[in-house]
Formats: sequence, C-alpha cells, structure tokens
Amino acid sequence: MKQITREWLRAAEDDLAAAELLLTDEHLTNVVSFHAQQAVEKSFKALIEECDLGSIKIHSLERLYGKIKHLTVVKDLETLRRLNTLYIESRYPGELGLLPEGKPTKNDAFAFLTFAHGIYSQVFLFLQQPNNEQQINLI
Repeated sequence: MKQITREWLRAAEDDLAAAELLLTDEHLTNVVSFHAQQAVEKSFKALIEECDLGSIKIHSLERLYGKIKHLTVVKDLETLRRLNTLYIESRYPGELGLLPEGKPTKNDAFAFLTFAHGIYSQVFLFLQQPNNEQQINLI
C-alpha cells in the first residue's frame, strides 16, 4: 500500500475517532456528522490514490464516488447524498455540519457515523487484498 493511501486512511480513522468521542453530546450532532462526512471523503480518496484514479482536489462525495464507481457499489446513495450536503453547506461559521433542513438529529448523527464506519471498513479491507481486482460493496 502506498504511503499516501495510509495517510488518507489514518486521517479517516482520526475523523471516526473524533466523531465517536462526540456522539454522546446531543449539542454536537453537527460536528459528529461533519466528521462522518470527512471520514467518507478520506476513505474514497485513499482508494483513488491507491488505484491511481486521478486528481482528488475535490470535496464532493458524489464526484469522488464517480471516480471509484467502477470499483465499488454504494448501496445507500441517499445517505451519501445527505452527507455530501454537510460539507457543501459548511462554507461559513455557524453552518458546519448542517443539513439543508438544519441541524442533524442524534439519530442522523448516529446513522452518518455508522455509514462512515462501514465505508471506511470496506475500503480498508479492499486495500488489504493483494490484487484489488474484485468490486467492493459499500454500505
């Protein structure tokens, strides 16, 4: 595995760990959700780097997924789309981790974090395989 791939995976792990620590605080559901989005983004970027699939200087989960779609199948595209809005809508203070309809609920934050863990785990396992030739099913 390339060093840059390991760095992306480590950064995704850090986001997951941060989100886990904050999950019990109902006031921080937006921050948990934002870290979940970041973990998915960094997991996708690890896969893109390892497979030499081009530039990754974008933050849209949907566009990143487009680069790896031939390798992966995200079954829950609705959660991917909702997570994508968390970054897109967080350009200014006070908007960090907000959905278009407002602050994520505790259930939203938990669902986003569960989704992010699933994406990270499947990408990590895929990258551990010697030839990475099989398509992976992401949650």
